[in-house]
Amino acid sequence: MKYLELRNQIIEVCNFMVDRGINQGTAGNISVRVDEGFLITPSGVPYPEMEPGDIVTMHIDSSHDGVRRPSTEWRFHRDIMEKKPEVGAVIHLHSRYGTSLSMLRREIPAVHYMIAVAGGPTVPCVPYVTWGTQELANLILDALKDRTACLLANHGMVAVGPNLKRAAWLAVEIEALAAQYWHALQVGVPYILPDEEIANVMEKFKSYGQGDDGTKRMPSCC
Repeated sequence: MKYLELRNQIIEVCNFMVDRGINQGTAGNISVRVDEGFLITPSGVPYPEMEPGDIVTMHIDSSHDGVRRPSTEWRFHRDIMEKKPEVGAVIHLHSRYGTSLSMLRREIPAVHYMIAVAGGPTVPCVPYVTWGTQELANLILDALKDRTACLLANHGMVAVGPNLKRAAWLAVEIEALAAQYWHALQVGVPYILPDEEIANVMEKFKSYGQGDDGTKRMPSCC
């Protein structure tokens, strides 16, 4: 089977997200860029039951190969892969705290310096439109123009990265930021770091750690 290792990695990350408690059931979806276009999780298949052959190969022209139908959210995965060549993987979650903030139509502001991993001083929240639509895909693509993550109002979160490892790490980090912000709001009004400090942090991240990818912490699944 072509891309067997990558298919298994997608399933591993899906189950990691469920085990970590930041996704559930058949919610969310994952895609990874390949030569033909991208691999994407199938529609409506519970993650613990997913097999490598269930992962769908999609082409940029919207056609697909395989025995399963692709995730109903394939449009925004296709558009991100087409318009953002630096992106190698896309993760969409219905995580608890990110989704809770999205129900309030709140972006995540710079309440912690780690907001910089999203590419700027905020994680924006796009307006609500029906899932699986081209309108939603357009809103997500616009929000990710200068960011690597966004919230979807009354829906969930999207995180992207150059590969599956980085996208999974970012999804975990954004959910942690959402949880920290949510808890701080229960006590009072959090202080917001200035844009200049976030720009400074983004610069410092370029030389942080032992590798050349600038990440601070990696999830245990990867």
